[in-house]
Amino acid sequence: MKKILTFLSLLLFLGYSAHGQQEPMFTKYMFNSLIFNPGYAGSKDHLSLGLLHRTQWYEIDGAPHTQTLTAHTPLRNERVGVGFSAVNDIIGPTQTVGANFIYAYRIPMGKYKLSFGIQAGLESYQADFSKLNLDIDSDPSFINVSKVLPNFGAGLYFYGKYFYAGVSSPHLVEYDLRENVDVDVYARQVRHFYFMTGAAIPLNGDALIFKPSFLWKNVGWDKRLSKLEEFKDIGAPNEFDIDLSLLFQETLWVGASFRSAFSAPGFEKNARSSYDSADIWVSYLMKNGLRFGAAYDYPLTELSNVTSGAFEIMLGYEFNFKEKKVVTPRYF
Repeated sequence: MKKILTFLSLLLFLGYSAHGQQEPMFTKYMFNSLIFNPGYAGSKDHLSLGLLHRTQWYEIDGAPHTQTLTAHTPLRNERVGVGFSAVNDIIGPTQTVGANFIYAYRIPMGKYKLSFGIQAGLESYQADFSKLNLDIDSDPSFINVSKVLPNFGAGLYFYGKYFYAGVSSPHLVEYDLRENVDVDVYARQVRHFYFMTGAAIPLNGDALIFKPSFLWKNVGWDKRLSKLEEFKDIGAPNEFDIDLSLLFQETLWVGASFRSAFSAPGFEKNARSSYDSADIWVSYLMKNGLRFGAAYDYPLTELSNVTSGAFEIMLGYEFNFKEKKVVTPRYF
């Protein structure tokens, strides 16, 4: 299993300079939107708390596992929303722990609102390459790394009762992650971009709601403008998630999704695109405001030969201070 750990770690380390998504992915992204878009803060019009755990490729040593904590609420000034998010992401010998404070200002536009969000926070990035089974222990490409990285992000979120759309970049500052800058291996924290949209379509009043949603993720479309020659070729296929779900009686929510990718413009010769996974998920909202859910991803790549897939579990709570009771949350 050490060989597998070494292999995954090399892919991770080299992927920082080549083609890959660095930020964690989630199947239940629609319940975790604050991680991607600070403009989402306060959009539920009540205090909302969420916990999520994801284990990726759970039979493989060193595979990713991630935990997130989110909390957000509007203030007395209903145009202002605030929030907090924290992420713990472990892949092989690396661990990233980050926390962000979030502010959003919401402008009413008829039946919709347009929210401008910003966030600021810190990340601790640690790479302990002593965990690897290296042929040469003194390899300068594998010097242990420990960095504290301040960062900020921004996002727009346009939403109403039955539709939403958003664009964001949660980490706008990029960092060199190497301790030894004289080696030819490049490790860099790269800027990510997200676009999300979805709708809620009543099929039988509030008793049955059909909700399609879409999430698009990109890395590297702006890299050809970089002043650093070694990073101009950084890029990754555009990854996207398509999700279709049904909400029954405003309590039971079941869905299925598909994750895939297509080549980024300018990287068609280098980027490899493929089907990634087919996913199913379920969420249940209790009358007291407690929400719990789970998701399972089945890999559609050659990884299916060595792993059964990935799973997520989610726990949340929805409040309403205006009516002094918990109410059914918004569809988004």
